[in-house]
Amino acid sequence: MALLLSCALLLTTAACNDDKKSTSSGAATPSASASFEQQKLAKTRFVANAGLAAGATYQWIVKPYRAGKFKKGADGRTFALVKAGLAGAFTYNRLKAAVNNAKGDPLLAKAVAPLSAGIESIKDLGTKFRKGEAGDADVSTFENLINNVKDAGKSAGAEVVDKVPSASELGG
Repeated sequence: MALLLSCALLLTTAACNDDKKSTSSGAATPSASASFEQQKLAKTRFVANAGLAAGATYQWIVKPYRAGKFKKGADGRTFALVKAGLAGAFTYNRLKAAVNNAKGDPLLAKAVAPLSAGIESIKDLGTKFRKGEAGDADVSTFENLINNVKDAGKSAGAEVVDKVPSASELGG
């Protein structure tokens, strides 16, 4: 739902191009509400991207791990590990996008800034999952990072809700 709303807002804003007004000299100047609009869109995009990262982490990493799907000999282990690997890469990508989105809102940027190093630390964990080399610490790293992003968003007035991406979104 958040993703649909953010896309609708983005398309409406792009189509209307209300961010600038022309002056008599033909030069563009920012409107009084441009800064507010940019901050609102920054929060909306942050929530959408962080929500997708949280949903992917829970659905394809944390939940299967707790169910024992990553243990040797478990039914569907290979498929679960491949999905976890894709989810790990997807989560990294969406969290990087969320941090980039947060830069458009000063309060959100300040709240999220300390998490950048943690996000970089998960960059190669997707590969570890695909190879079946991930363990307790790796799953905890993902879970803790997602919780920290959610807390940072909440403290800045941008509450993140899990949004499970489709399998095609993971692979795309």
